[in-house]
Amino acid sequence: MTRARGGCSSPTRCSKLGDESLTDQKDADYAALQPAYRTVTLRDLDGSGFLRGKWANIVSETGNPAYSPTNTFDFNRSQDEFEQVMAYYWITESQRYIQRLGFGVPGGRRPVNMESQDVRINQWGADNSFQTNHPKDEMRFGKGGVDDAEDAEVVLHEYGHAIQDAQVPNFGASLEAGSIGEGFGDYWAVTVTQTVSGPGALNDPACVADWDAVSYTRGPVHCLRRLDTDKHYPADVIGEVHADGELWSRALWDIRGALGGTKADTIILESHFSFAPDTTFSAAAATTVATAQRLYGTSAATAVAAAFADRGF
Repeated sequence: MTRARGGCSSPTRCSKLGDESLTDQKDADYAALQPAYRTVTLRDLDGSGFLRGKWANIVSETGNPAYSPTNTFDFNRSQDEFEQVMAYYWITESQRYIQRLGFGVPGGRRPVNMESQDVRINQWGADNSFQTNHPKDEMRFGKGGVDDAEDAEVVLHEYGHAIQDAQVPNFGASLEAGSIGEGFGDYWAVTVTQTVSGPGALNDPACVADWDAVSYTRGPVHCLRRLDTDKHYPADVIGEVHADGELWSRALWDIRGALGGTKADTIILESHFSFAPDTTFSAAAATTVATAQRLYGTSAATAVAAAFADRGF
């Protein structure tokens, strides 16, 4: 384990700054952002002095790879190494959370993406990020505006795709399956930041990737997407996976509200093992209800079914 400065989910979230007027300012490390920094423990490093460990392997070819012979990584957002620290910390904490839920532990459930996830920072020359298994199993984070890996919820969204691809190879082979993937990624981003950062850490929990979004949303509140829209199937389907994913993420958000994070996330992750790569909303919903019944009984299954019914599934 080591200590690092820079493991914050975003300036508005981690320190409860609540200031929607904050902007990127070309990666500047300006005074208003200083209260957003915090010191965190980087776990499971391999001792090489680089950001390599059991659950994340960080590569950066556009800047200096973060290195410390004492495993002390102290950077600010104007430095490329800051984003590397962000990615390592949040991916590692995400996997550790999965294991706390009982996945991949002795006597527990099947592992979920239990490997050192390859990550490339600023390798994608655009303001976009993605996860892929072909030709390499890796996550890639772009730059432009707020550099993507500077927002924990962007990192965790892409890790959500890695989770589902590990559980169901080639997941997302239809429009609705792709929408489920985007919705789960948004949900995973919030449930992990809320779990790791603690109660009250998120000013507006249903707002996804608020820091990254300041560069391309008008405000006054900046959100990439939300978990609490009132979209309903099929009336609000537009055939775009990120927008349609808000149907799925709202259902998952309501399940979390009804059952709490531990039960909800256990049900959600376990259900993925039974999804088809080209699943539909209705089939995935039915599978999730059946999983809730198997794991926690009728009361939990009823709550899960109600969340999906409210969305029209």
